[in-house]
Amino acid sequence: MKTLICYKKCTTCKAVEKIMKDQGLDYELREIDKDNPSIGELKYWREKTGLPLKRFFNTSGKIYKEMGLSKKLADMTEEDQYKLLSTDGMIVKRPILIMDDEKIFVGPDVKKFLLGQDI
Repeated sequence: MKTLICYKKCTTCKAVEKIMKDQGLDYELREIDKDNPSIGELKYWREKTGLPLKRFFNTSGKIYKEMGLSKKLADMTEEDQYKLLSTDGMIVKRPILIMDDEKIFVGPDVKKFLLGQDI
């Protein structure tokens, strides 16, 4: 079963949900603001995607900006970054799509993948 991890009020997440419904894809919805990812999940997603850890931060989000994370992340250890990401789903980049074959897409890559565009 595919899992779409998103925030229901996010316009990108809404667009991705619409694409998935239009394509007739079955998926389980997980609301990131109500069900924070664990450190283990974050590490697994990063391993599977090969993305730098910074790509998992919602850099345009309110919390990211309020905390001044653009200036702080470089001085934080990876473990501290994982801990921070696991404390509040709103800090995490979304949407995240986990496919049946365990391929994982994050942020704008989700929409590109669903529309068959190069990632």
